[in-house]
Amino acid sequence: MSFDGIVTRALVKELNENICGGRIDKIYQQEKDEILVHIHNKGENYKLLISVSSNNSRAYLTKTSKLNPDNPPMFCMLLRKHIQGGYILNIEQFQLDRVISMDIQSPNEMGELTVKTLIFELMGKWSNIILIEKSTKKIIDSIKRVPEGVSRIRQILPGLIYEYPPSEEKLNPLNLDKKSFSERIDNTNKNSQIYKFFYKNYTGLSPLVSREICYRANINGDNLLSSVSNEEMEKIFLSFSDLIKGVNTNNFTPNIINAKSLGKVFFHALDILQFNHFPKEYDNSMSKILEKFYEKRDISDRISQKSSSIKKIIETKMERSRNKLLKQKKELVEAQKRDIYKIYADLISANIYKIDKGIKEINLENFYDENSEVISIPLDVKLSPSQNAQKYYKKYAKLKNAAKLLDQQIPQTEEEISYLENVMIGIENCTDITELDEIKEELFNEGYIKSNPRNKKKKETIVSKPYHFISSDGIDIFVGKNNKQNDYLTLKFANREDLWLHGKNIPGSHVIIRFNENIPETTIIEGATLAAYFSRGKNSQNVSVDYTLKKYVKKPKGSKPGMVIYENYKTIYVNPDKDIIEKMKRAE
Repeated sequence: MSFDGIVTRALVKELNENICGGRIDKIYQQEKDEILVHIHNKGENYKLLISVSSNNSRAYLTKTSKLNPDNPPMFCMLLRKHIQGGYILNIEQFQLDRVISMDIQSPNEMGELTVKTLIFELMGKWSNIILIEKSTKKIIDSIKRVPEGVSRIRQILPGLIYEYPPSEEKLNPLNLDKKSFSERIDNTNKNSQIYKFFYKNYTGLSPLVSREICYRANINGDNLLSSVSNEEMEKIFLSFSDLIKGVNTNNFTPNIINAKSLGKVFFHALDILQFNHFPKEYDNSMSKILEKFYEKRDISDRISQKSSSIKKIIETKMERSRNKLLKQKKELVEAQKRDIYKIYADLISANIYKIDKGIKEINLENFYDENSEVISIPLDVKLSPSQNAQKYYKKYAKLKNAAKLLDQQIPQTEEEISYLENVMIGIENCTDITELDEIKEELFNEGYIKSNPRNKKKKETIVSKPYHFISSDGIDIFVGKNNKQNDYLTLKFANREDLWLHGKNIPGSHVIIRFNENIPETTIIEGATLAAYFSRGKNSQNVSVDYTLKKYVKKPKGSKPGMVIYENYKTIYVNPDKDIIEKMKRAE
């Protein structure tokens, strides 16, 4: 993980420079594991985000915000009671760990000034936000309560005395000296890799920084400690010492590294020299680097978490609909064989005088056949010839009616499957929680999910935006992310002469290319590539995409969201290449 103790130190430095001495104006808890603190200091307004998400624990100053819940959670109300309106006295880091404490002075219920400490521990699944009394260290409450059943080693509960997370006998690298370093080396298993020695023995060092120490010493960090000579060990210590000197003097260069060939993005407060061959983006603000890295990642993670239950519902509905479709098609095949039963009934009726009651079958000439071939007709021994004829007439009539009904039901079932597949594509395309909320609302309106009583209060309406690309020819292209956006683009946004594109016979996004007197073929190919990429054919090759003028696209009355019909179309075949899409300019 890149968010280590060194990044934390750089962040604390920035927080002290910007918000220390400031007044806490407002506090919001927009997620169950995240708070947003509004601070006013020296004529400037700041927002401090503190998230203790298990996957993306972090803290930084931000410019963005989210929708507030209708009712503030209990922990948010507790923070408002104790520290809202208070002044930040100081901000400190515990040793070089991912633990930040913020002392806040505010009046109590009696009007007396007291100091509370807000502690945020940014330590993966053990992350927490804890409010304590400064003088007594007594825990007032935390955003995550940790009883003995969760952790025997360290409980976080109101009334308990706060203790810092156990150091696991790690050393504070800010106090680095050669003697203790050598002792640790001597007491470490020589069959362990060199780079692992650092983060296993020193607080706040990540594997990334551990490898960097080895890289700066020109030593392969994957080698075993047993292979290191005294001369090489001297180089390693000097490299470690130089790096820590920079940390001690707050010599930071916040940057983000796009290691595309590794399929990863890294960030750090130090310039990571081992990644000099990758593109880097520098900033003087650690917060800006953190926000750039975490914003999309956190949204993606939360969408994944919040959409899991919806996906399960849709997958169950799709499985049922597919089984239903198979059954309906099987029944239709059976119904299409119905004429034989009418023939049986007619032949029995015409030859009723020849048939004795109690026989299992009879062979009769089929007068409907040109050659009058003899056919064998099964009979129910318990029924009279007349009753057997009536039985076959009824079966014929039943299958005839079933065929008419199935001719109506099968397209409806196929449409429902297509609709549900479209919803799944919409969830995959979500880039914002608002878009997921739109899908939830749509599924509620369509009767697929039940309403949540807690969400009956009307929330502030925020309309999500479709993707907006600009083709290599400078022409605007819009792509719907979900059914609501698809309907908006096609039925309200697009002009009659705009070009409309959609994957052929597959669920996916509606794509609109803005009208141009002569749309170049390159733009049509790019639009078709977008239509293929944002569809079920995303991972396929040679995907067929239909395109036509928007005026030839209609929405049938009573059809489900996102469903349309179209005519006068042409078909183009494209490969949904992600590189082509990434090269296209995204409009803000």
